[in-house]
Amino acid sequence: MSKFSILTKGLVKENPTFVLLLGMCPTLATTTSAINGLEMGLATMFVLILSNIVISLIAPVVPDKVHIPAYIVVIATFVTVLQLVMQAFTPQVYSTLGLFIPLIVVNCIVLGRAEAFAGKNGVVDSALDGIGIGIGFTLALTVIGIVREILGSGSVFGFKFIAGDGILAFVMAPGAFIVLGYLLVLFNKIAKKQ
Repeated sequence: MSKFSILTKGLVKENPTFVLLLGMCPTLATTTSAINGLEMGLATMFVLILSNIVISLIAPVVPDKVHIPAYIVVIATFVTVLQLVMQAFTPQVYSTLGLFIPLIVVNCIVLGRAEAFAGKNGVVDSALDGIGIGIGFTLALTVIGIVREILGSGSVFGFKFIAGDGILAFVMAPGAFIVLGYLLVLFNKIAKKQ
């Protein structure tokens, strides 16, 4: 598999949200606005890239019986680093995403890529996989956030362009499911045409 295809497969072919349906907890919970979706996607991408790199390095020496716990320790380390950095430098973002940052440790996207790809491939390919899957996840969360923000409050990235309050349901949990469902249908319809 070429480096370019490893990098780009996370955008469409193996998009974690719209194709693999992984990471639904942060997808549904943090996408009340475009900026929240973008921030959560970038946080997950940070952990994904760094954990893929380290896991690809340690995988050959970790016994098969303990590779999942070892991978979780690596992922938890990077989540802790991310959490501390966010608390120190972006407390507003940290307070907005709050509980969902520590939950990256058990995000099935990160652990799934560690198990399916990083544990079986080299450092460069694992880094490219982390970047591609991370971009795909970030784009998916941002798009869901954009749609929910437009329909729920008439704005995008906080810039109001539609007068009025919007439809409250789209800022709440039912709106997340509705938007995700329609975007899944649209994404899969477009992906099948390619």
